Amino acid sequence: MRIEDYALIGDMQSAALVGRDGSIDWLCLPRFDSPACFAALLGNDRNGHWWLGPTGRRPADRRRYRPDTLILESEWDTPTGTVRVIDFMPPRDVNPDVVRIVEGVSGTVEMSTQLRVRFDYGRIVPWMRRNGGHLQAVGGPDSAWLHSPIPLRGGDYAHTATFEVKAGDRLPFVFTWHPSHEPMPPQIECEDQLVQTEVMWRGWVGACSYQGPDRWRDAVIRSLITLKALTYAPTGGIVAAPTTSLPEDIGGVRNWDYRYCWLRDATMTLDALIGSGYLEEAAAWRAWLLRAIAGRPQDLQIMYGVAGERRLPELELGWLDGYERSRPVRIGNQAVDQLQLDVYGEVMSSLYLARTSGLGPDERAWSIQRKLLDYVEEHWDEPDEGLWEVRGPRRHFVHSKVMCWVALDRAVKYVERFDRTGPADRWRAARDKMHAEICDKGYDPHRNTFTQSYGSHELDAALLLIPMLGFLPIDDPRVTGTVAAIEKELMADGFVLRYPVAEDNDVDGLPGGEGAFLACSFWLVEVMAMQGRKEEAAELFDRLLALRNDVGLLAEEYDPRYDRLVGNFPQAFSHVPLIHAARALSKLM
Repeated sequence: MRIEDYALIGDMQSAALVGRDGSIDWLCLPRFDSPACFAALLGNDRNGHWWLGPTGRRPADRRRYRPDTLILESEWDTPTGTVRVIDFMPPRDVNPDVVRIVEGVSGTVEMSTQLRVRFDYGRIVPWMRRNGGHLQAVGGPDSAWLHSPIPLRGGDYAHTATFEVKAGDRLPFVFTWHPSHEPMPPQIECEDQLVQTEVMWRGWVGACSYQGPDRWRDAVIRSLITLKALTYAPTGGIVAAPTTSLPEDIGGVRNWDYRYCWLRDATMTLDALIGSGYLEEAAAWRAWLLRAIAGRPQDLQIMYGVAGERRLPELELGWLDGYERSRPVRIGNQAVDQLQLDVYGEVMSSLYLARTSGLGPDERAWSIQRKLLDYVEEHWDEPDEGLWEVRGPRRHFVHSKVMCWVALDRAVKYVERFDRTGPADRWRAARDKMHAEICDKGYDPHRNTFTQSYGSHELDAALLLIPMLGFLPIDDPRVTGTVAAIEKELMADGFVLRYPVAEDNDVDGLPGGEGAFLACSFWLVEVMAMQGRKEEAAELFDRLLALRNDVGLLAEEYDPRYDRLVGNFPQAFSHVPLIHAARALSKLM
């Protein structure tokens, strides 16, 4: 299946991808970054999956989320009747549950199911046994139970069943994980959990402050729900995506693990949530941040585990063939050791926004921020790997320098607005020095554009952020020239690339190409809106919305060569700028 053929369900601690054919092909338990027990997404069915649908296994005729929820409904029309499968993960009490309710809509439909549990990313075939009428899988530290209204038969290292569903029937299936050393967990009441899950999601969406045009409301709300689903509730950490190794280049090596909390992605997510009225998430994330980065400022990482873990070693799983043979499959992320100076500006900007939006003061937060600012002052003029985590040589990336400017700019504003103690005069002087250098070394006067790095000729879509960050006004000729250059040189089939990717360009140090990074195109929408280009911005925004799959989800990139979504899915870094772009456009309507 294509990446866009999947839908997301989750309980704000983990998530599953459900295919159009009714197969759950990806599920990590008990956390987003735990080993997968269903890993067919990165291999095949024998690496673990749970299929449930009409006999014959074909795509659903239609599917949708119940309005303002993360409850998925898939429907099949067959010659003998219509059947619906309701998939969801109820907010967790102790153990994670995946609930699948088969509902007969009309006539009689023959249904089938196949369960293959494979712990440790498809590597461990568990010991299966029946216990009290239920099916149990045990493998090392993991155990899972299937509570089924019908018996499943074992064979070929799988368990299967065929059964009939008539109009009005409702048959609940529950898959529950727990540590193998613990006793069997209590079985949940599926119908009650369905009601409670729907009430929870609708109540959360009801607090949204979006006031834009109705034509974009569904896209904004679905993006907000997706961002909420990527939040790890126990700690407040926010993962970039629930998947690993979905390729940016089909068949290539640009395959990364995104099941961690990037400071950059999380701060951008917080901006979107705060702007939509969700301060509770901002408070939880600030608490997570302070725990995660506690210590010396020079030890700040660009990403952490969902509970603040620092060691995220990158490994390759040789037994998995990869999505459409895109190898290697990676877990962990080597970029954790990179120097990315822009994250300091992201953190300062997000914390400043949270305070200006009504989040109360925190003395410990300000103390840590001051330590981070000391580091920025000392190291801002060093080369780094930058926003895009290049695996080539370090460079003086213009975006990184601009974000260091942002860090000091927000620090000055903190002192001025909230009467905080700090060397504001020194920060102002350092900020102004940075601004002058960036405009001197990062700008090409002959082409009238900022460049990707000092002295380079390449462009970078991150330069679109310059006016949004307040570094220069939107009508500054240098901004106008940069936007025009990006539209001329970095667009492919009407969408924006991150930067030039070619054999003679060693910026990222990787072979192969990639699709159009969706966040960059949404940034262009926002800039167009700031420039007053209402019709152009709305047209591009609508074309971007058309790239969403049938249930409103976006991956990291869109590859116009194959007319497909590529990269990890769903991607917070795509849904966040969608929300910002909708907000910017709404001001023109």
